[in-house]
Amino acid sequence: MDDIHANSDNQANADNDGRKDLEKQIADLKNDIANITKTLSERSEQTYQDLRAKGGEAYNRAADTARNATHQVRAQAHAVSDAIKENPGTAATVLSSAGLIGFLIGITVGQAIANSHNESRRWW
Repeated sequence: MDDIHANSDNQANADNDGRKDLEKQIADLKNDIANITKTLSERSEQTYQDLRAKGGEAYNRAADTARNATHQVRAQAHAVSDAIKENPGTAATVLSSAGLIGFLIGITVGQAIANSHNESRRWW
């Protein structure tokens, strides 16, 4: 009978030791996960700051480019306006010719589209 109690005590001690080992491993894993989370958080913050700085630089460059383009468009519009004031007949001829060419291109494209749609709907 003492052997049975001794075996039971040994088994209980082994189970208790195994449980303590598992609890220690779980605690170690929790610490490792906390460290990894902290490292990832620090790296994410640094990456965010870097991207934010680069984004600000890109925005400033784009704003400068847009500002320069706006000035150029205004200057060219002013030059065109002056040319139209100096030569109103030529300007009218150029604009009406451009309108007529655009109208003819529109008709041609419309006919081509209409013909392609009609051919695809035929049953033969």
